[in-house]
Amino acid sequence: MPELPEVETVRRGLQPSMEGAVIARATVNRPDLRWPFPDRMADRLTGARVLRLGRRSKYILADLDTDETLIIHLGMSGRMTVSGDPLGQFVHNHPAAEKHDHVVFNMENGARVTFNDARRFGAMDLAPTDAVAAHKLLAGLGPEPLGNDFNDTYLAGALKGRNMPMKSALLDQKIVAGLGNIYVCEALHRAGISPKRRAGTVSKARISALVPILRDVLQAAIAAGGSSLRDHRQADGELGYFQHDFKAYGREGQLCPTPDCGGTIARIVQSGRSTFYCAQCQR
Repeated sequence: MPELPEVETVRRGLQPSMEGAVIARATVNRPDLRWPFPDRMADRLTGARVLRLGRRSKYILADLDTDETLIIHLGMSGRMTVSGDPLGQFVHNHPAAEKHDHVVFNMENGARVTFNDARRFGAMDLAPTDAVAAHKLLAGLGPEPLGNDFNDTYLAGALKGRNMPMKSALLDQKIVAGLGNIYVCEALHRAGISPKRRAGTVSKARISALVPILRDVLQAAIAAGGSSLRDHRQADGELGYFQHDFKAYGREGQLCPTPDCGGTIARIVQSGRSTFYCAQCQR
């Protein structure tokens, strides 16, 4: 499932074609994805201007001039790709429609934005913009890890007394929003913290070191266009390439890259998810 860097990469890729532009025609090709689309979604989107494309956790938020916000979740395999030329500099043919093109936005500037989702675990909903933070998908989310509200003081307080494993705590969207399996594994490895360590036992000093490492991993992944392991594509259809910089994730049986460590990356299962770490240097 796309994590924060992949969703942010897609959002940034959509901005030139969608932000400030009018949706000349929205087409919805099926009644549902993970759950039913909102009533008359195509009609409510057609003619609307996208005022702003934002992101909250793993959701893209398109604020419209109709005082509604389109909430988009990519799910397991969802892609949003742009074709055409919104700047009017070149002539590009739009690609032929594909089987799993479920929602299509034909923009007034000539761009076409297509939501393709083979497994149909994605989702879209419409909510009043002034109440979108209270939407069931967004209410209760923790702070953004790249935002000012996420810092060592906050994280130390949120983890205090927690008996759950450190990895599970960082995956809890109520503690911090947007983190997923890949980037938690990578950050914990780079911080030298065991994913099995009880969250409440991690010292303030180690948490203070972890926070900037988390930020650095996320920012590096965004700069690399995210990680393409199976389905992720950037808005222009290109692959992300942060997977080539993995230190732990997916490297089971390989030597730990930490200098002078000498350990081996192992794989364990925590809460039904694969965890990759080095027992030698992660304590």
